[in-house]
Amino acid sequence: MKSKIKDYDAIIVGGGMVGAAAALGLAQAGWHVAVIEHEHPEPFVPNSAPDIRISAIGCTSVNLLRRLGAWQDTAKMRVAPYRKLETWEWNESKVVFDAESLSLPELGFMVENRLLQLGLWQQFPQYTSLHLYCPSQLVSMTRSTQQAHQWELILNSGEHLRSPLVIGADGANSMVRKFAGIGVTGWQYRQSCMLITVETEQPQQDATWQQFYPSGPRAFLPLFDQYASLVWYDSPARIRQLQAMTLAELQKEVLQAFPERLGQVTVKAAASFPLVRRHAQQYFKSGVVLIGDAAHTINPLAGQGVNLGYRDVDTLLNVLLAARKKGEDYAQDAVLGRYQCRRYPDNQLMQAGMDIFYSAFSNQLPPLRLLRNVALMAAQRSGKIKEWALKYALGL
Repeated sequence: MKSKIKDYDAIIVGGGMVGAAAALGLAQAGWHVAVIEHEHPEPFVPNSAPDIRISAIGCTSVNLLRRLGAWQDTAKMRVAPYRKLETWEWNESKVVFDAESLSLPELGFMVENRLLQLGLWQQFPQYTSLHLYCPSQLVSMTRSTQQAHQWELILNSGEHLRSPLVIGADGANSMVRKFAGIGVTGWQYRQSCMLITVETEQPQQDATWQQFYPSGPRAFLPLFDQYASLVWYDSPARIRQLQAMTLAELQKEVLQAFPERLGQVTVKAAASFPLVRRHAQQYFKSGVVLIGDAAHTINPLAGQGVNLGYRDVDTLLNVLLAARKKGEDYAQDAVLGRYQCRRYPDNQLMQAGMDIFYSAFSNQLPPLRLLRNVALMAAQRSGKIKEWALKYALGL
């Protein structure tokens, strides 16, 4: 027996860090919203070790989370501020960005992805117009045969939902994107990435740093207490080799491979993933709009992935709420096109910038090595240009 159709102003597929933020923003404005997510985030346990998946949240993203009422609850769990960012290949070519240069208390925070999601989900009960379907998965998504300009979604639970607007926030392998027939371009980089959670002998630090090596960069991300996250880029074969090691064996490799400034560490956990670049050929189509990783994935060199997703959310909320206030059909292409016009070039520029950076530091020709280190030295002394680059990365 077919279940009764439930109508919503918008349906968001994906209740992760980005989708949950979009849902809250619409619910705050009184929209009748459905969120579809396949699993609940694990509850927070004080004094537990950090999750392997973390994000560097810039100050602009923090401001969005504050407006949504989610940052306060997230910060009560655990976050680690970072006030300085350093990058170098040769010791003489170090570039340092710091919060003080922009008169900011911090550049941002290192936060576990799950805790970001939890902080957002804890706001859901405040809004009776927000309905969470979890655990649920999208089974089908088709244009309604009964009502024009509506999408009908069927979940694995048998629930039948309908809305003029579907927001795809369901990640890099987005089902919403596939159902909508939106193509994607991209490729896999010649490197993979390993995330390593460690406990350090040093007290909590407020600087994140990254050094470039012939095989790829290695980075340090400070976490709470004496925990930190290490990021190791290398060839897929080398990362597979590291992944097969015991934690004790991996610890020896880390101490040999990372700069001396890391000091002594104890490896607690590790995970790896390939580096893939994807970009949807368009961000909207016939009442469907994409945000976050469903629209774009980026080389994680500069930690901009989730920040770009939050910029998507902020822009989409502004576009949708303004259109509804004017009495426009907010799901029509003319409205969703405004969102694409504002976000597509920015995301494309950030992707291209990371690709240029990646390509420049992946080549070991001596003349190019000299040129890029000279460029880093010039960047450190560039004053206003360096300040502009930092502001752009932070979304200021």
